[in-house]
Amino acid sequence: MLISSFLTYLQHEKRYSPHTVKSYHTDLLQFEKFLQEEFETDLISAQTPQVRSFVVSLMDLKISENAIGRKISSLRSFYKYLLREQALKKNPMLLIKAPKVPKRLPVFIEDAKMDLLLDGLDSFDESFSSQRDKLVLEMLFGTGVRLAELLLLKETDVNFYEATIKVLGKRNKERIIPLHSELVIQIKNYIELKSLQKFDNKSTTLIVSNPGAPAYPKLIYRIVTSYLTLISTQDKKSPHVLRHSFATSLLNRGADLNSIKELLGHSSLAATQVYTHNSVERLKTIYKQAHPKA
Repeated sequence: MLISSFLTYLQHEKRYSPHTVKSYHTDLLQFEKFLQEEFETDLISAQTPQVRSFVVSLMDLKISENAIGRKISSLRSFYKYLLREQALKKNPMLLIKAPKVPKRLPVFIEDAKMDLLLDGLDSFDESFSSQRDKLVLEMLFGTGVRLAELLLLKETDVNFYEATIKVLGKRNKERIIPLHSELVIQIKNYIELKSLQKFDNKSTTLIVSNPGAPAYPKLIYRIVTSYLTLISTQDKKSPHVLRHSFATSLLNRGADLNSIKELLGHSSLAATQVYTHNSVERLKTIYKQAHPKA
């Protein structure tokens, strides 16, 4: 009951995405199971030492620092909610610290490789599914939208006159992203092709599955992974990699950080500054290759 009401709060008051709500749910169920099996107690009765034991157990399982940090964040939010609802008096999370996460540079695909995939290879035919797949890749790489934002896009969110799309981001914040001319044409052609399909139910969602239903996360992951495999041997091949590629490409071509921040929908500049490290590493590589003293 406590978990259910908390998830409703996240969904309707905090406006968290379904994916985020599902992650919180998974984390809380895992902690609840741990408490029952190890201490024969429940969420409402949990104490700080028991939370610490949970964190240690995650480390013993070789769970990554990022994943542990997320689970701690889930528990913090949950117990803050319980305090607000006056369901408990003492917060067991006050003295809990998340493990330090080593800084990693965002993984991205070079412009030349994306050009090869989208325009150089015979990767796409004229079928609806193939044109849909290409649009997915073009949208992720050409606008930097998140996976959840792409799935929420409707045909009416595209402004062909202004060459923009209206995106509903985190915390229900709207932002406008410009489209390059080729992408505008591609969206028009895709919508026309989509209208000709004999779907049982015609969805107004921009990206749809082969039967015409709104697209879902696994479909987008499958599309991105299968096509990126054609041009890249790196392990990470996800929709977010194309978002990183979008931001890195803009920065390398002279875009200022504040503009990139607005396009990505980041709430703070600190989140955007991580891309500057990629540019610095690129400059170091160029320097080592080109300078006689390097």
